[in-house]
Amino acid sequence: MLTLYNEAELYYKDVELKSGIIILNLEKDEVYAGRIKDSAGVLVQYPNFKQGSNEVQPDSIRFNFKTKKALIYNSRTKQGELNIKASVTKKENDSVYFLKGARITTAEDIDNPEYYFQTSRIKFVPGKKIVAGLTQMVIADVPTPLALPYGFFPLSKEKSVSGIIIPSYNDSNTRGFSLQNGGYYFALSDNYDLTVLGDYYTNGSYAMRFESAYAQRYKYRGNVNIRFENLINSERGYPDYSKQNIYNIQWSHSKDTKSNPNSTFSASVNMGSSKYFKRSINQANIGSNLNNTLSSSISYNKTFNTIPGSRISLSATHQQNTQTEEILMTLPNFQGSIDRVYPFVGKNGVKKGFFKNINLQYNVTGKNNFKTTDSLFFKPQMFKDAQIGMQHSIPISTNFKLFKYFSAGASTNYQETWVTKTIDKNYNASTGAVANTTVNGFDAFRTYNFSTNLGTTIYGTFNFGTDKKIQSIRHVMRPSITYAYTPSFERYYDHYTVDAAGRISTDEYTRFENGIYGAPGKENSNIVGFSLSNTFEAKVRDSDSTKTEPKKIMLLNNLNFSTSYNFNANGKETLAWQPIIVSGGTQFFDNKMNVNFGAVLNPYAIDNAGNVMNIYNIDNGGSLFRMTSANVTMNYSFSNKGNGKEKNAQSQRNGGRNDDLFGTNTDLNDSRNSQFNEDPDRKEDVITEFFSSKIPWDMTMAYSLTYSNANRENKITGNSIMISANMDITPKWKGGVSTGFDFVQKGVTFTQFRFERDLLSWRMAFNWQPMGTNSNWNFFIGIKSGMLSDIKWNKRSTLNR
Repeated sequence: MLTLYNEAELYYKDVELKSGIIILNLEKDEVYAGRIKDSAGVLVQYPNFKQGSNEVQPDSIRFNFKTKKALIYNSRTKQGELNIKASVTKKENDSVYFLKGARITTAEDIDNPEYYFQTSRIKFVPGKKIVAGLTQMVIADVPTPLALPYGFFPLSKEKSVSGIIIPSYNDSNTRGFSLQNGGYYFALSDNYDLTVLGDYYTNGSYAMRFESAYAQRYKYRGNVNIRFENLINSERGYPDYSKQNIYNIQWSHSKDTKSNPNSTFSASVNMGSSKYFKRSINQANIGSNLNNTLSSSISYNKTFNTIPGSRISLSATHQQNTQTEEILMTLPNFQGSIDRVYPFVGKNGVKKGFFKNINLQYNVTGKNNFKTTDSLFFKPQMFKDAQIGMQHSIPISTNFKLFKYFSAGASTNYQETWVTKTIDKNYNASTGAVANTTVNGFDAFRTYNFSTNLGTTIYGTFNFGTDKKIQSIRHVMRPSITYAYTPSFERYYDHYTVDAAGRISTDEYTRFENGIYGAPGKENSNIVGFSLSNTFEAKVRDSDSTKTEPKKIMLLNNLNFSTSYNFNANGKETLAWQPIIVSGGTQFFDNKMNVNFGAVLNPYAIDNAGNVMNIYNIDNGGSLFRMTSANVTMNYSFSNKGNGKEKNAQSQRNGGRNDDLFGTNTDLNDSRNSQFNEDPDRKEDVITEFFSSKIPWDMTMAYSLTYSNANRENKITGNSIMISANMDITPKWKGGVSTGFDFVQKGVTFTQFRFERDLLSWRMAFNWQPMGTNSNWNFFIGIKSGMLSDIKWNKRSTLNR
């Protein structure tokens, strides 16, 4: 008999045992371990029994090395996310345990958990499963009526396990009772998975969602979301009865550049019914609702290591207007190019002067365009109206220095356009109208143009003295002048005779009208353009007295002026001078506030009807320029958190904003996302008696002001501010609000309140949008652990859609 006392440790065969007292009986090949009392009479030094990968922390234990059986009292063990405590545990063999008077929980404090599942008997197979008898849920040591005749808890060392997703119950005044967000999770492999979710309402409405994420290390990653909803309102036979099918498809794919640096493949798809985000019973995202366009792009690029270098690109694009339900899709879109060639460069490779900088390039594009609507999408009429074309271009350009301080350039571009559809116009005497006939077959037109430019850079510095707070201001100006000429291609125009009311006239048209690459111009273009860009920078004395060098700050990132003059203007349909476009921007407060502004200045006057006249405004009794519009936008984001707030990626994929100015993107049937997940690297806040030392918060503000005076209205047409703020009210409470005010309409814009409480093993959240067509509220409380995430209660109102 061997007795070890006080911080005893025993290593015997495959067993590692630490305890206050250990007694080893060599004759019986048996060991006993238990606690000891300290000087105050408190039991300390609990046993820690470890065999292989299994670890138990009981009050006492008796173990036989020959039979591998053990008797354990008040054992505590952890299996994945589950903590298990039992009054008596019998170890049958290396893989099976029988527990009596056990509790199962995901709480960290196993001796004083916020909740647990109480059961009298358990069969426990480490790493595989827990099978329990009658199981009752206990919350805050209060037994609840929630009980099951048996319990089964699967255990696995794998990262993810397939399983059933328990639906949540809800009710609606318009669609009846429902089961929502129920389905199955398929852990297909370590590289991809699949989640199938569904909703069913007693009035016949239903929804299906398929979500999959996939990844291959150092190669690619992506996700696919497919959503379908069959929405029925009211009851058949009632006047407000309606039935509608809506869907949405999202696909995001990115390729790791390390896998093949010479080729890339990417996809960003967001397409479906135009009314999906406005009618969906599962999505609450005002940013997506207000967005009038859905867009998609799938592209493949390949670079060839040839001399000269060349590259090709294949892509498919999709643009969808959710208001008009018009869809523009290009499938496929081919682009190819050969790098610039300098034919006059010698063997030394030096490009200097006009001739040596002459270079040419070859580009080719090919398109297959579809223009359709929601109702005709992927139907025969859509393919019948498709337009196919190809365009070749050879740009030739050069650049050189002029008078040492000026940079000059000249270029010409030759284009050849091929199409497969043209039109023929004829006057139909019987109907009294012009008939447009589509002509199928190959046709082509050729165009060319010429342009040149001249620019320079002017530097100016205003010194105020090294003893001043502002020591100097630097002004950089970049004026430039461009000239572009495109001849008339009148030879591609035809005539047809119109006999209307006995009067015969001749109209002109081109057979390439409404072509995929447009039509050649009939009138020649002879335009000179002027632009001036400015930047202002200052040197100021640093507030840190230990630094000797002044600090540079940007006063104006840019201040741009641009206009043009048309030599072919006739003074009636076309005016010579175009309005001056003014734009600028700067940043304040360590680049946290962005300010952008712009204005349009028209030199011409208008008459009483609001039509622009060929008379300068100053000659009509006005100022030199007439400001027809102006705008100012400001964005300010600030936070006392180190990395700020994580961007809302899902909202951006849905077509909304990646900030919270229009609220958080909310999947009403999926409450797995938490505000507490935004910064997993942040250390846990220390809860003190007074929570005032540090209150993490972030805020985003956006202000927009628009002025209109195109027809002497002289008024503010837009004036609004939006604010989104989030704050840790306490270490366990988070709150947030998104709201705004329209000063023109004199009303509050979209408003959302959101609160969340960290209940240790549980999470509680409440979101409320009190006004508007998207007004709703959503309450959720459930266990945070992914293994028991189906134990939840979710209640929400019906969207007013």
